[in-house]
Amino acid sequence: MTTPDQTAVLKARELLHQARAVIFDFDGLLVDTEYAIYSSWARVFASCGHPLPLDLFNQCLGSGYTHWNPGDHLEQLTNRTFNWETINARRQEEIVRDLEHAGLLPGARELICRLAEAGTPMGVASSSSHRWVDGWLNKLDIMPYFQTVVCRDDGLPVKPDPALFLKAAENLGMPPSQCLVLEDSQNGTTAAFRAGMPVISIPNRVTEQADFSLATSKIRSLTELL
Repeated sequence: MTTPDQTAVLKARELLHQARAVIFDFDGLLVDTEYAIYSSWARVFASCGHPLPLDLFNQCLGSGYTHWNPGDHLEQLTNRTFNWETINARRQEEIVRDLEHAGLLPGARELICRLAEAGTPMGVASSSSHRWVDGWLNKLDIMPYFQTVVCRDDGLPVKPDPALFLKAAENLGMPPSQCLVLEDSQNGTTAAFRAGMPVISIPNRVTEQADFSLATSKIRSLTELL
């Protein structure tokens, strides 16, 4: 008898086999950037005597603070205003420091290479900036594998709006229903669902408690697709 986890993996592999194109999220899916970002915010909250629960922080993951902003929330909690330019500059330094030796998450490079060998078109759709995403893709030597990279500074609404995924599908020349999305966040999973795309959700240590009920399949790691 197969377990629910095994059934989900088999379903995910079948989705991958059927896909005519694959669209990847970036943060938390290809590189474990989200824990460093969360930790930087948690330190700011702790300095003000407040915790930052992961279930609360998950509201902003995948949406670029558009739908919930930790800074706004902290100001409401403390009834104070902060110099966010200074704080965010320090946070960015901490994030860069914490991610200095970060690489691709397990299974990512092998999956991308296998898809490329099979001639499957690939794209990235992210609510982060091109500077951030393109910088990482180039640093990790995987940019050439992607036919399109769509980010928030392309002038599109961020996730959970489906616009980023729909634009990526358009750039790949594929109908949305034939593009498989790989996501790690609730907002990203919702965006893919709204775009009419099958979506495999792969939670990480920051997003593991989020709601993935809209996912077509949910697995534990990209390695399970190999």
